[in-house]
Amino acid sequence: MTIESSFIPFPSEIVVPPAAYKAAAGDLNIWLVIFFSTLGAVFGALINYYLALWLGKPIVYKFANSRFGHMCLINQEKVETAEKFFNKHGVIATFIGRLVTVVRQLISIPAGLAKMHIGKFIVYTALGAGIWNAILAALGWYLESIVPEDQLISTVTEYSDIIGYTILALVVFALGYIIYKGVKRK
Repeated sequence: MTIESSFIPFPSEIVVPPAAYKAAAGDLNIWLVIFFSTLGAVFGALINYYLALWLGKPIVYKFANSRFGHMCLINQEKVETAEKFFNKHGVIATFIGRLVTVVRQLISIPAGLAKMHIGKFIVYTALGAGIWNAILAALGWYLESIVPEDQLISTVTEYSDIIGYTILALVVFALGYIIYKGVKRK
């Protein structure tokens, strides 16, 4: 989970649902699965946060423009856009960002660049990652009763895509509603 939350693309769907699957079978504790996956996500997020904080904008932008940066789905335009958005909506962006695929790995970078208060960063990262990990754990727990273990990863991938798109749609809907209310007031 530390890897998944850092800049290295590694899906949490490969770790949490299988662990929850084992928990449903009685081999692990589901609460510890959620706790340690969230803790790992926070550690990974802190790696990106501190890299951005210590190395600063020049190196982040140089990385964003590199071939490796592009392989990690990062470019200068994405960093600039995230930075502007983050300066306005950092706390909520950190929380929601942990629920959205791809953004989950990147949201710590603008937090570090913006020098977000570390306590707030940890709390909102843990909340968002905890919710995401609980969703994945619930999926793994549920699938233990209906899917053979050798089909688990393909089934998780199918469900997690649906869950990810649903969360993204809810976020877009919520943002649209907030924008609508703001425009209506003016």
